[in-house]
Amino acid sequence: MTVNPNRIQKDYYEGNNYGDYQFTSLQDIVNQFLVVYVGEEKVINKASKTDVAFHAQRALQELSFDTFKSVKAQEIVLPPSLQMILPHDYINYTNISWSDSSGIQHTIYPTNKTSNPFSIAQNLDGSYEFSNDVELLFGNSFTSSSGTIHPRWKKSSLNNVQRNGQSSPPTGYLGFGGGYKIQANNSNQALEFTHVSQPINPVNNLAHTGRVLSCWQKLDVTDINNLKISAVVNLFSKASSTSITVPDGEVTIGIQTQPGQQNTTTDGNAQQLSSNNYLSKNIQDPDLGFMLFNSSAGSDVVQEQDVDVSNYNTVYFIINSRVKITDPENDGTGVIGTTIPGQLKFKNIVKEVSAVNGLSTTKLLHKDLQTENSTTWTNFKSTNTSENNNHEYDTDNYDLIIGKRYGLDPQHSQVNGSFYIDNLKGLIHFSSNISGKTVILNYISDSLGTDEEMQVHKLAQEAMYKHIMYAILSTKANVPEYIVRRYKQEKFAATRQAKLRLSNIKLEEITQILRGKSKWIKH
Repeated sequence: MTVNPNRIQKDYYEGNNYGDYQFTSLQDIVNQFLVVYVGEEKVINKASKTDVAFHAQRALQELSFDTFKSVKAQEIVLPPSLQMILPHDYINYTNISWSDSSGIQHTIYPTNKTSNPFSIAQNLDGSYEFSNDVELLFGNSFTSSSGTIHPRWKKSSLNNVQRNGQSSPPTGYLGFGGGYKIQANNSNQALEFTHVSQPINPVNNLAHTGRVLSCWQKLDVTDINNLKISAVVNLFSKASSTSITVPDGEVTIGIQTQPGQQNTTTDGNAQQLSSNNYLSKNIQDPDLGFMLFNSSAGSDVVQEQDVDVSNYNTVYFIINSRVKITDPENDGTGVIGTTIPGQLKFKNIVKEVSAVNGLSTTKLLHKDLQTENSTTWTNFKSTNTSENNNHEYDTDNYDLIIGKRYGLDPQHSQVNGSFYIDNLKGLIHFSSNISGKTVILNYISDSLGTDEEMQVHKLAQEAMYKHIMYAILSTKANVPEYIVRRYKQEKFAATRQAKLRLSNIKLEEITQILRGKSKWIKH
């Protein structure tokens, strides 16, 4: 970000980059260094812009860790999983806390007494399990107390129906806008796809069509050669109006190399209507193998199939549902009369799906593939933590604390909760007493996340130049050692000076704090 010192003040106060004058962009640092420090009769007689830019970015990283004010912050409401995802530009944390209803932050302290190790699947005799029937799908029976499918399932976002490139429904038509849903039904423990008849654009021709609804799940098939997939499907396909011909339902379940489509155009029943220039866009069948359910509506159909995945480390288990909606006369003209019918709903029901490794795996399996949580972590998050036991130590209830106050460990003598970081999975795990609270993470980045972040405070500008100077001279050939040592010392001196300047120490504030030094009791 380049700041023009001669800019009009009106532009600044009506803009949104307040306080940007205190910074200099990294691009300006590089350009100014090339002009002032590189050339004939200078210490560095020649240096490419690429080399200077590289060392400038490295200097920015190093100074960001302990010199610049490069701390970022994020807050979330901690979900029941008691886990927080590390930010995309996370390097290290400076503080983790939760805020109360008054906005006051309470520091959460780290614990080193627990973790979330890889929990190895074992046989009854204690030997490691290398089975050939391990279920790889999450929530494959579609049972859920909240009425939603397992979060590992992805579903196509079709909130706005697209009709020949349009994303808004015609006014007053009930069949559009939320006329379908993908959810786990607790009464029959099944995944229900609800399809709604939809007019083809332009609306006034009254030709109707349907949609393809999809959900899929990513599978890790590293060291797995064969998958055995199976499913139980019921093509219910019951129209909400008995006067309308019940169309054919169709469900395709299989394995493919790519995730499903986040948004699809209308499926169209393969009716090509030249009068309105309508073209259908059908979803492609899974490319590695699939099962097609298109008959025996109203009854359960069971199928299974083997799929070769030996050439892949990652595949996607996908479910595609469609209903072939046709006009009532079924004459193929695409015209159904003079009025638009009411909201017509059709259902396809998937009761259960499965994907297991057909041959014995050659890698260690996790004990709980559904959640990938260890017994240690499960026990920790389900336990009423010690931070919840708020005994009153200033009362006469000494029976609660006999022998416990002596040798109290300060790191555990607090009620704010605890956390630990699983760097392998990129998650922060919290104790159970923080569930539902607003958690704040203050962390350090390297200031290279975006172009806007690549800027240097003017109080540390000289330190940047000295860092770049020393880095270039120390990597060039035939540079006297005393020159390298000289700029190494200058780099340290400039960095120390930048730290003092950026520490923002004010004498008046220190004096105010020191006025309390005569107090006998401070804690």
